[in-house]
Amino acid sequence: MRVTLDNPATANRPLGPYSQVARVELPGGGALLYLSGQIADGEDIAAQSHGVFATLAALLDAHGATLADIINIRTFLTDMDDLPGYAAVRRTYLTGTPPTSTTVAVPRLFRPEALIEVDVVAALPAPSAVRSSADSWSATP
Repeated sequence: MRVTLDNPATANRPLGPYSQVARVELPGGGALLYLSGQIADGEDIAAQSHGVFATLAALLDAHGATLADIINIRTFLTDMDDLPGYAAVRRTYLTGTPPTSTTVAVPRLFRPEALIEVDVVAALPAPSAVRSSADSWSATP
């Protein structure tokens, strides 16, 4: 198993000394992508949520993945009353079978203006795998 850490040049630069993507190559050719928590600028939860998903999409794209490849999403909100606004934005980006999900309220994030932080795990199939119409992975014979 090989693990690589990076900060793709096509995405926003991280705000601290950390890697935004950990790519874990799996036996058989697939990979898991672990994306660090992302925040975004914006005056409200909708604007910040759109920014977060734009950054997640750019990070995934740099590794040949899309938002449809997300298998787990973890969301941190500073105010659980923002959940409906976030959920509405999330539904516009994650349109297939919903990934596993955890949402928690936190007292604050590392930047005082941040209302939301999201991290995800995405799965890339082996080259011999195909995506079915039900948005699940299956291997081809």
